[in-house]
Amino acid sequence: MKQVKKILFPIDLADDNYGKLLPWVSTFVEKFDATLYVAFVALDLSSYNTFYLPHGIIEDFQVEAKEAAQKHMADVAKDQFQNFPKLETRVLRGSPAESLLELAEQENIDLIIMGIHGREGLKRVFLGSVAHKVVTAAHCPVMTIHQ
Repeated sequence: MKQVKKILFPIDLADDNYGKLLPWVSTFVEKFDATLYVAFVALDLSSYNTFYLPHGIIEDFQVEAKEAAQKHMADVAKDQFQNFPKLETRVLRGSPAESLLELAEQENIDLIIMGIHGREGLKRVFLGSVAHKVVTAAHCPVMTIHQ
């Protein structure tokens, strides 16, 4: 049987729907006695150049946003993930799919469990699908659960 020692669970701090997935995550973490990596990715705004703002303003805003996200992640970990004895949290900045894939590679993640929203049509075209990108490019199995 494949050993699953590290599980990545990406969450959106702006949407607490991830709570619905915790029973699934908990089952897998307990079954394999795995370390749970909870990750949030803040968008990197520097690539948006449709309007002019000095680079320093964007960078200052992103630093403040990441610090706020790290504080929020600490609160969420304390409130929602206190029953996970082996817990790692990460707040990343960049493209969500690419950042999650990089983290999975760097930490040698064995399984990714992520929620999907089931967007269709134009919403999917314009917003893309982080889950789709992760599923098709991950080096490890990805379990998706409709939220």
